[in-house]
Amino acid sequence: MRDRGGGQRCPGGYFGWNLDALVDCLCGGWGAAPPFRLVWHDSAVARARLGAGYDRRSWAPAVTLDDLLALLATGGVEVELR
Repeated sequence: MRDRGGGQRCPGGYFGWNLDALVDCLCGGWGAAPPFRLVWHDSAVARARLGAGYDRRSWAPAVTLDDLLALLATGGVEVELR
């Protein structure tokens, strides 16, 4: 995941490749400083791709867009879906 808008909340604008990395950016003391607003462009594409299922990489249920939105809200991030 990358910050393409220039707001770079994590080193170099890089948010990692998994959910744990995103949590680190939100709560690790060196990432984002909530509250802030995230504008998620093409969110319909993300919703279609982040569907329910099983993630063989993590041996757990797949992360859905709603899961990500809940995590971001818990972290104090306001999300605008576009």
